[in-house]
Amino acid sequence: MKSRNFASKTKNGRNSESHQARLNGRVVTDEDKVNVMEKNGPLTMKDIAREFGISVATVSRALKDSPRISEERRKAIQTYAREHNFYPNAVGEALRHSKVMPLRVIGIIVPEITHYYFSSILTGIEEAASARGYNIMVSLSHEKYEREVRICENFHRNKVCGVIVSQAKDTRNYDHYQKLIDAGIPIVFYDRICTGVNASRVVVDDYMGAYNAVTHLIETGCQRVAFYGGPMQLEISKNRYNGYKDALLKHGLAVDESIVRICDNRAEAESITPEILALDHRPDGFFAVNDDTAIGILYTVKRAGFKVPDDISICGFTNGQRAVACDPMLTTIEQRGFLVGEEAAEILIDKVEGLSPLEKVEKRVVRTRLIIRGTTR
Repeated sequence: MKSRNFASKTKNGRNSESHQARLNGRVVTDEDKVNVMEKNGPLTMKDIAREFGISVATVSRALKDSPRISEERRKAIQTYAREHNFYPNAVGEALRHSKVMPLRVIGIIVPEITHYYFSSILTGIEEAASARGYNIMVSLSHEKYEREVRICENFHRNKVCGVIVSQAKDTRNYDHYQKLIDAGIPIVFYDRICTGVNASRVVVDDYMGAYNAVTHLIETGCQRVAFYGGPMQLEISKNRYNGYKDALLKHGLAVDESIVRICDNRAEAESITPEILALDHRPDGFFAVNDDTAIGILYTVKRAGFKVPDDISICGFTNGQRAVACDPMLTTIEQRGFLVGEEAAEILIDKVEGLSPLEKVEKRVVRTRLIIRGTTR
């Protein structure tokens, strides 16, 4: 088999001299290259891979002078990168190739810090990172896509060595994540994962958590269980809804969409629950996506004159400090956020230090458990 002449031609059939290149019949200058970068943004490994018709992993190896890539191909890719002013993530490269590491900063994106679950994850990340000599840079998206984009741009400018993120509720475009990956910055998602980006993630077993919670409600006497969940574009919301639905079907109960609501905070729960209780055939059980929502239900149900759990049972999902500060104390699913944070940090740091390949996607699931307290029979 004849080897391809990578030194002389690229995917588009242009020889290497053309990469010093010609634009409208004249030689491309350094100024032209700067203008192109300002217009289209810095060249990424993905751009180089597209130019040569190869994978991003192959480009990465060639730029690191890996012997796994032929010398001919290495030189062609390195020349192209140099001529087009490509600079890989210097911090990440230093971390992977040196025992003396100049900067060990991990960027963290948290939707809201007020939630016990997110704060416990952050604690797990910080402790695992600190144990391996890393600092963290924490930014809040406040559930806003636009803030999330700006945070990613800021992380890139500040040369973080990796990013750990839970996406905002209204995020539907994922280009800002892909740009980080294309620049050689590893990403690990936690809790709310992004299915539109091929990146590592750590989640709890949302489906089984919901399934076990609703099964407990049914097996303790509930025949009509309402569901309060998050926005359905989030994978976490879909998984919990599917667990709820399958538990009903497994026990011969129909799914009634009239008692399924998009509601994931206490204020909304207190607003929505009165109309649910006013139904002719009201629920005798509620399963909520988090503890705050469940406590909003509890408060409203008690205010309406119903006894918990004699008349209505309630189950949440988190097992935060508020679950034991209400009356009666809340039955809930424990998410083990600290462990989620630890796992996410370990995956990321292993990639930064070259212990795990950047292109390897790791998917870890942390098991939940049902904590039975006073809001269920």
